[in-house]
Amino acid sequence: MTLARHFASPAEALGYALTLHQDGRHADCGAVCRAILAVRPDHHGASFLLGVAAFALGRIEDSQRHLAITLALKPDLADAFFNLALLLRRRSRLAEAAALQARAIRLAPGQADAERIVTLGAMLRELGRIAEARAVHRRAVAQAPDGAEAWRESGHTLRDEGQLGAAAAAYGRAYRLDPSRTESLGDRLFAALSHCDWNTYDDLCRQILAVIDSGRGIALPLLTLMIDTSAAQQDRAARHFHRAVVQPAALPQAAAAVPAARPLGAPSGDGGRITVAYLSADFHEHATAYLAAELFELHDRDRFRVVACSYGPDDGSPMRRRLEAAFDAFLDIRGSDPDAVQARLAAEGVHILVDLKGYTRHVRFDLLARRLAPVQVAYLGYPGTMGSDVMDYVIGDRFVTPPEHQPHYRERLVILPDSYQANDRCRPLDAPVPDRAACGLPPDGFVFCAFNAPFKITPSMFGVWMRVLARVPGSVLWLQHSGRESADNLRREAARRGVDPDRLVFAPHRPQAEHLARYRLADLFLDSFPYTGHTTVSDALWMGLPVVTRMGGTFASRVAAGLLNAVGLPETVTTTSDDYEALAVRLAGEPAILVGFRHRLVAARATAPLFDSPRFTRHLERAYRTMWERHAAGLPPQSFTVPPLGPPLGPPL
Repeated sequence: MTLARHFASPAEALGYALTLHQDGRHADCGAVCRAILAVRPDHHGASFLLGVAAFALGRIEDSQRHLAITLALKPDLADAFFNLALLLRRRSRLAEAAALQARAIRLAPGQADAERIVTLGAMLRELGRIAEARAVHRRAVAQAPDGAEAWRESGHTLRDEGQLGAAAAAYGRAYRLDPSRTESLGDRLFAALSHCDWNTYDDLCRQILAVIDSGRGIALPLLTLMIDTSAAQQDRAARHFHRAVVQPAALPQAAAAVPAARPLGAPSGDGGRITVAYLSADFHEHATAYLAAELFELHDRDRFRVVACSYGPDDGSPMRRRLEAAFDAFLDIRGSDPDAVQARLAAEGVHILVDLKGYTRHVRFDLLARRLAPVQVAYLGYPGTMGSDVMDYVIGDRFVTPPEHQPHYRERLVILPDSYQANDRCRPLDAPVPDRAACGLPPDGFVFCAFNAPFKITPSMFGVWMRVLARVPGSVLWLQHSGRESADNLRREAARRGVDPDRLVFAPHRPQAEHLARYRLADLFLDSFPYTGHTTVSDALWMGLPVVTRMGGTFASRVAAGLLNAVGLPETVTTTSDDYEALAVRLAGEPAILVGFRHRLVAARATAPLFDSPRFTRHLERAYRTMWERHAAGLPPQSFTVPPLGPPLGPPL
């Protein structure tokens, strides 16, 4: 394009380019901007708009370069700082993005509307700079008290500070200001559940179910696991969430960043080994690590090469050091954008990517929204469907993902023998058992234990627990301590149900070995419903503590039932609240049965499939090989069942 032939001046041309950009004609906009720059290389407006158009076209490197040139030409152009900050945020370079956003606000406070201030607060929160984020969000709320997003982000920061009641109130205000943002309903309910405030529970559940069933609005997938939903409703919510939230959050994919298709056939290089990469933010002291550490160590290195792809913090813990040693390569991808992650995975020759997060906290939507490896698998971190065919498979077993549940998954089901859950036989058993009094327990009396997170406690299940206490004189309920708000609310709810609040005892956080030792003081573990225990139940069984659970119709509501079957204690699985209550009361009155259960669980450490980590690892490797062989043959993903191996493989450690 020759500028003089079409426009009277660069200013006129820039106006036309802006119109093209607003009409979505980004390539044409870029062509006009380049024509302007051909005659006026120092035209910062053309350089700026070219950077914006390049981003819209997915040319991320070009966009960043043009925005940088713009700032070199006009260092005080706040809009260029704002756009570059947003670009860097999408590339997961949060520290740089926050610095640029703050600088832009200082340069042009008059242009710093509440939305831009809220964005800065969100960046700071994502960086873990909570106090700074809180101050920024206070400013945003003061500037735009009717801004729903300011209140929602303020709620996120309050939640991260542990001010759950205030967070729930902020989410409630956000929803009232903008009822179209239905995710605020889920935010509010999650905050309320997290500190056991059930005053609005029924109403919020009704509204969220209406959102799911109508398809009008967003329901947070993780939240759907915590309330009474069907597998079909969870699937519907996850699919809509992926379309409405995950896909739009994805960074436009540069064509040059997409690796060439891997040749079909046997895995290439490294002696024909399959390279499996595990993606997570939890390679440190975390429940996922407690379960899976030995799995990573036990992979057959003659057949598999194992890579960690970590975007979480290095907490400097012994668990972190153990995990770093467990992998053939440990990639720290914090601050890396999807193109860079994809390039690193390609350089490692990754065949199968296993996501260990799903729709849980600290998930990176920009990574979930695209294909980073030829075969992608959802496993362990999220007990449900992702609602997206970006994940080819989900790992389950005949309890958590029976074949008849396939219609409720976009992923193909992989049915492992025994249990889907990895377990670590290195969990400590020899820590000193604490004194009952030191734990706040009475010198005698039956101890029911319910160490699941507070957000898993529903009013109906708490009601069952209170009826159990009422029917077992002198008994206490031992709960996880998650702050004064939740403890006060639970005591209040106990009193409302006619139970002395002093019969609730709260266990503060302790290091893993000390925490596991506490299980020996309990007599019976009472599981939550519909989101049953995962690591907590596994820990209880490992420590020889029997568990009563209720099995439902969804993945999350069937995990504990599957674990109990795999450990050889199916007698403690129930299917109704009445049966659950009756069994808990009966076992409290029949100590001989409980002693027998304990003996069986102690023996199960060496004999049960649940704790046979070598056997589990070989089963999972069979699954990976089947997935890869289908891909190598040019076949689409397909559900399959992994045949069981013979007798247990793993002698006790």
